[in-house]
Amino acid sequence: MKKQNSWALLAVLTILTSCSSKDDKTAASMTDNPFMKASTLHLQAPAFDKIKNADFQPALEEGMKQQLAEIQKIADNPEKPDFNNTLVALEKSGQTYARVNNVFNLLTGANTNPELQKVQEDIAPKQAAAQDAIYLNSKLFARVEAIHQTKEHGDLKLDPESLRLIDYYYQQFVLAGAKLSDADKEKLKKLNGEEATLSAKFTNQVLAAGKQGGVVVDDKAQLAGLSQGDIDALAQNAKANKLDGKWLITLQNTTQQPLLQSLSNRALREKLFNASWTRAEKGDTSSDTRKSIVRIAQLRAQKAKLIGFANYAVWKLQDQMAKNPEAVNTFLAKLSTAATNKAKAEAADIQALIDQQKGGFKLQPWDWNFYAEQVRKQRYDLNDSEIKPYFELNNVLENGVFYAATQLYGITFKERHDLPVYQADVRVFDVFEKDGTQLGLFYCDYFKRDNKQGGAWMNNLVGQSKLLGTKPVIYNVCNFTKPAAGQPALISYSDVTTMFHEFGHALHGLFANQQYPILASPNVARDFVEFPSQFNENWALYPDVFKHYAIHYQTKAPMPQALVDKIKKAATFNQGYALTEALAAAELDLQWHTLPADAPLQDVDKFELAALQKTNFYLPQVPPRYRSSYFLHIWSNGYAAGYYAYAWTEMLDHDAFAWFTKNKGLTRANGEFFRQMILSQGNTMDYGTMFRRFTGHDPDITPMLKSRGLIK
Repeated sequence: MKKQNSWALLAVLTILTSCSSKDDKTAASMTDNPFMKASTLHLQAPAFDKIKNADFQPALEEGMKQQLAEIQKIADNPEKPDFNNTLVALEKSGQTYARVNNVFNLLTGANTNPELQKVQEDIAPKQAAAQDAIYLNSKLFARVEAIHQTKEHGDLKLDPESLRLIDYYYQQFVLAGAKLSDADKEKLKKLNGEEATLSAKFTNQVLAAGKQGGVVVDDKAQLAGLSQGDIDALAQNAKANKLDGKWLITLQNTTQQPLLQSLSNRALREKLFNASWTRAEKGDTSSDTRKSIVRIAQLRAQKAKLIGFANYAVWKLQDQMAKNPEAVNTFLAKLSTAATNKAKAEAADIQALIDQQKGGFKLQPWDWNFYAEQVRKQRYDLNDSEIKPYFELNNVLENGVFYAATQLYGITFKERHDLPVYQADVRVFDVFEKDGTQLGLFYCDYFKRDNKQGGAWMNNLVGQSKLLGTKPVIYNVCNFTKPAAGQPALISYSDVTTMFHEFGHALHGLFANQQYPILASPNVARDFVEFPSQFNENWALYPDVFKHYAIHYQTKAPMPQALVDKIKKAATFNQGYALTEALAAAELDLQWHTLPADAPLQDVDKFELAALQKTNFYLPQVPPRYRSSYFLHIWSNGYAAGYYAYAWTEMLDHDAFAWFTKNKGLTRANGEFFRQMILSQGNTMDYGTMFRRFTGHDPDITPMLKSRGLIK
């Protein structure tokens, strides 16, 4: 996942007023704040060893204040508005704020604490006010509109990226409400502020829900089916939470939990599933999110109506590749019947196995992964415990993920230990072009912690921009189980593909080649941003790459071909379930965000059930990948009305990989072409045009359906 954060102009600013004596004290107190100047470390990498929790609130507010002055200077410029004195000036604004906010976003997601969470909730409404201070500024919009009109008349002689910047800003101002009356702008500001506050609250509630929702096991015998390494890791989790002598199963962010595949104790499976399913519905204020999300949905619908759109989804899809909800629904309809029919067939196979074993019960969600694994073993003779010894995390990273990037793009990596990190498990790598010049920096943080949001994501600490003279500093965050001390970090094949996925996002950011920061990769539409990441997953099982990293951590022997063949044959196994749970989540998202503005506050559970039934995705044994109450993507991480993007970009990725397959696969020439046509383009042209320039045709869903095993 690429977290959708604000950039440059989207950065926060708010009007801060105070008496001059307070300003003097603030200025004096900011002298030693590490965010007030660009870092002197390599490529402006953050000086994590000098950053304290207490630095963030004053730095954020000072950054806001500075950007407000910069913005106001642009709006008040007596000179005739032109590209340089308005749009280029906007692109240069807010650098102090961006510097602190990028680090703040990283830490509040990957290594938070109560002090940072308090700042997060306090600053959220100010961030909303900041965006309003830009996009609802009448004088500023008049300048942007004048430049856009000049462009439309054909009177500007600028390069294509600069012309794109004009269109981008004009559209963003209009979509943000720049054409509203003053009275309606005030209404919008209040709605924006309330939504921002609730969204920040939701983020912290979900983190608390995950932390509080773990399952404590008192009897080791209940853990039957787990490997000794898994059991040791659970004991370590318990010890870290002062539960010595017990075992603690922590929750990941998805509905289904990894250990449900292995636990043979059905009662514990049910307990673990229910802990996941109800984590954010306990009726308390610290972790129950339902009041927050129903109000967020209502606020979004009201905002859309105020700006002139039928619902939130229509509003937010204007600048996406899909353009409108009708295109999304047409796309999802091509998948729904095939996905659910295959899921029903898979359920019948699993029920047959349960009956064969005289289980005496009907298949439930907490049974699916356990028995599906048995079906997989029977059908493909494939055991996850056989596979993991060949996937040692560091070897996957350096000899798999990095190796594929080197073969495709010629880039190389060198770990460095001189840069400070924010947590001991974080690693840092220099990234070099084929000629040895510096391309960027890459940070990776792979292990789960209680103070880390669930899931996996990528973002920038420093964005690329020729205008600002900056190179990308990028991070990947995941939530793999940390091994017990002295044990190797052996991961599943699913974790392997997650590493390739997130590094696909990293490559998108590393290969950014834009003048203007707001257009630089990976700042693209939600239904395009997952294309490079999902495309990169294809190299995980590509023969020349796979054999280079799938090495037994003890014997150093490559994975036997017979086992490799089993993995390939099993690739389409359980895909009905996997696709249905993802599409069900996408439909939940769309149903929430097509509510009309006059809809009352919803009952979350009733709404969710009705939404799934309405869209034919209600399969009791196949719950949505994310339940509404812990659906972080749509309530906090920028994927509102956009979770369909994962399926949409999967279509793009399989179609693009089909092009590679037809053109000799893993070659430097192909990698360079993909880099030039897709990865380095950012938001500099229409996404459909960009895709057609690469493949020579409109997106074709057929390769995706074949890869999923939904058609022959």
